[in-house]
Amino acid sequence: MQITALPTPQVLIDRKRLERNLDRVQAAAAGRGLRLRPHAKTHKCPAIAAMQMQRGAVGLCCAKISEADVFADAGVRDIRLPYPVQPSNADRLLALMNRARVSIIVDHLEVARGWSDVMRRAGRKLDVLVKIDVGFHRCGIDPKLPAALEFVQQVAEMPGLAFDGLLSHAGNSYAAPNEAELAAIARAEAAVHREIAAAARVAGTPIGEISVGATPSLRFTLMETGLTEVRPGNYAYLDRTQVALGSATLDDCAMTVMTTVVSRPSGDRIVLDAGSKTLAADHARGFGEHPGFGLVLRDLENPLLDTDLLIERLSEEHATVKVLSGHTDLKPGDRVRVVPNHACVVSNLMDSVLLVDDLTILDTLPIAARGKIW
Repeated sequence: MQITALPTPQVLIDRKRLERNLDRVQAAAAGRGLRLRPHAKTHKCPAIAAMQMQRGAVGLCCAKISEADVFADAGVRDIRLPYPVQPSNADRLLALMNRARVSIIVDHLEVARGWSDVMRRAGRKLDVLVKIDVGFHRCGIDPKLPAALEFVQQVAEMPGLAFDGLLSHAGNSYAAPNEAELAAIARAEAAVHREIAAAARVAGTPIGEISVGATPSLRFTLMETGLTEVRPGNYAYLDRTQVALGSATLDDCAMTVMTTVVSRPSGDRIVLDAGSKTLAADHARGFGEHPGFGLVLRDLENPLLDTDLLIERLSEEHATVKVLSGHTDLKPGDRVRVVPNHACVVSNLMDSVLLVDDLTILDTLPIAARGKIW
């Protein structure tokens, strides 16, 4: 079947671009001797996770236990939760541990002690990593020595916990104003890890794992030493934000939203049938200014960027598009594609996406892990 036969909006995943993205990052990580553990938050799809594992990924990252349950059910046997999971979820995590190797992060001693008590009572060992704040200032311990070293040592000594090493997420890379600053963020992240790891090893605490993850900084992270694992997520699809951060070109973006012009109230305004329930309301980040809620591509078969069209407003079911020149030949019934600002959020809005090769539908991929928020 051809995509032109379907109602809109439809989320399309270009098979060739997806496979190219997966191959490129897997090869880059392997070439540096690094394990690749993709974050599943971008696709939330067991079929795409299988493609990543077949190429050599060592496992997956998931944000929440319910998300991890989906991938464990699909056969993924090594799952990391780089999220501050609370000991109140002990029963759920123990059940997950019966189906997969599970590791979590800790950044608070009381939480670590809570997990230590849970695992000691259960007669189990839980793999943990200490999360380091490398500049995003969301989760993670302060990296300054000697306090960081003391935290690591205390966690490593807790019964019921198997201390694996250190982990971070350079989410601040999304706010980098230019390429040089993005490279500096990657260098600083690796340097923080090397410093803490060196101090820990001198003090007699082994550091087996140093895990970092962010798609914008990945190309610079791959140049650093002392790391063991990378955890990008968005690299599978890529999106307008990654293009704006220099991590991709439009030709790399595997996800687009096919949408129809449903109204043309005036010469300088058209309306599409893909609103915030499809495109999401995230603004694009990147170097410079990037207004609007996605990039409009003309011609479904050979999509070309139309810089004259600005998606200036989203309602639930409408995308209001300003025609900057005041004139367009688009009319109701015409179809375009939109490269979303943030692919991960679009996935979470979908029950399924279409895997396509040009205009041909190859498969329908269920987004089995969508909406898993606890």
